[in-house]
Amino acid sequence: MNARPFWIAQALAQEAQAPAPALREATRADLCIVGGGFTGLWTAILAKQARPALDVVLLEADVCGAGASGRNGGCVLTWSTKFFTLRRLYGEAEAVRLVQASEQAVLDIEAFCRDHAIDCEFRRDGTLYTASAPAQIGASDAVMGALQACGISSWHRLPVAEVQRRAGSRQHLEGWFSPLAASVQPGKLVRGLRRVALELGVRLHEGTPMVDIAPGSPAMVRTPHGSVAADRVVVAINAWMAGRFREFERSIAIVSSDMVITEPAPQSLEASGLNGGITVLDSRTFVHYYRSTADGRLMFGKGGNTFAYGGRMLPVFDQPSPCREALARSLHAFIPQLAGVPLAASWNGASDRSVTGLPFFGRLRGTANVFYGFGYSGNGVGPSRMGGEILCALALGRDDAWTRSPLVRGPLGMFPPEPIRYLGSIVVRNAIRRKEAAEDSGRTPRALDRRLAQFAAAAGKADKQ
Repeated sequence: MNARPFWIAQALAQEAQAPAPALREATRADLCIVGGGFTGLWTAILAKQARPALDVVLLEADVCGAGASGRNGGCVLTWSTKFFTLRRLYGEAEAVRLVQASEQAVLDIEAFCRDHAIDCEFRRDGTLYTASAPAQIGASDAVMGALQACGISSWHRLPVAEVQRRAGSRQHLEGWFSPLAASVQPGKLVRGLRRVALELGVRLHEGTPMVDIAPGSPAMVRTPHGSVAADRVVVAINAWMAGRFREFERSIAIVSSDMVITEPAPQSLEASGLNGGITVLDSRTFVHYYRSTADGRLMFGKGGNTFAYGGRMLPVFDQPSPCREALARSLHAFIPQLAGVPLAASWNGASDRSVTGLPFFGRLRGTANVFYGFGYSGNGVGPSRMGGEILCALALGRDDAWTRSPLVRGPLGMFPPEPIRYLGSIVVRNAIRRKEAAEDSGRTPRALDRRLAQFAAAAGKADKQ
C-alpha cells in the first residue's frame, strides 16, 4: 500500500480515533451519505444540527480524509475571483449572493473550528493574488473593478514592495490582497469534522465503498458486505463520480494537483519575510500556490500536470508527485532562502474540474430522493461548506435560496468525448507550459500556443486550494 499523503498522515498520527467499523449488515436510515470528505461531513453535520433526531449513516470507502479533503493545499478561498463566470452563468444578483456566501463560508468554518475545539491550524491571514511574470500584470484588474462596482469587493491593490514583503518573494510584480481567506491543515480539519459528526450521533462506517444505488422509496445503497435503505441519499464522492456514474463521464476532467512540503525551517521563512497563514497564488492558468505552516514549513503546489483518461483514477494520484523536482525548482525560484532546506514529502491528488470551474449539484438520474454535488475544480476547502449547505437543504426538502439556486441544475456543459478530451488536454497543457516559459523568460509566446492556451480559460484562474 502506498504511504498516505503528508497532511492526512500527520493528522492520523496525532489522533487517537480508531477507524469506524465497516458496514456488515443491512440497516435502515433517514439519510445515507456516501463520501467522508469535506462535502459529505458538512452535509451530515448540518443535517444533524438542523434535525437532531435524524438518523444519518455515512459511508466512506477508506478513512475520512483519504481523498482530496486530506491532501489539498489547505488554502481556504472564496469565489470572488470567479465573479465574471458566476455572473455569466447565473446573473448578477445570484453572482453577488454566491460571492458573499463564499466569503461567509470562510468565517463559518473559522467559527465552527473555534466552537468545537478543532485544532486544525486555521489562520485567517488573507490571500494574495499576484502577477509573477510581466504578461500577468493587469490580469485581475477587470474582475476587481467589477467587484468594486457591485459593492462587494474585499480586495485592495498593494504596492509592489508590500506584495513582495508579504509573499516573501521578489518574483511577484503586482498583487491584490483580501483578508477574507485562510489557511488550514486540511487533514486535521477533515478529521475534526469526523469527530464532531460522531459526537452528533452520525453512524459512520469507514472501509465501506458503495457498490451501487438502487432507486426507490426507500433508495438502497449497497456495499460489499451490507446495505443501507434510506429515505434520502447524498452522494459526495467528487472526482470518483465520473468513474462510478457513466452519465458524468464528460462532466468533469480528472487532473492532478501536485504539492511538495519542506522540513521545518522557521528561520529561513522569517528571512524571506513570509510569515503567518497568508496564501499566495499567481495568475497563471495552472497557478503556483504556496503558504507557510504553523510549524515553519513551506507548502508549494501547482495544478494541471497529470490528466486521466475517461475519468479513471490513476495509480499516480495516490503516489508521490512525479513533478517533485520541477516543483522544488519553482519553490526555490520564488523563495531562494529555502534552497538548502530539504523536502519532507511530495504528493498529488485528483481534482474534479468542471467545464465552468464551479461545482454543480442535482438529483441523480432524475430521482426525487438521491442527490449529488461535485466539480469543485481545485477550490473546495471553503466552498465545500457551501456544498454541505446545498445538499443538506436538498435532502431535508427545504425551499430556500440554496434549493432555488441555479447551482442545483446539474452540470452546465460537457467536455468532448474520449479520446478527444484526453489528447486535447495534453496538447493544451503543453501549449500553456511553452507559453508561460516564454513569458517567464521575457519572450513573446508563439501565436499557436496563445490560441491553444485560451481553451483552458474555462477552468478559471486562482482556482486552487
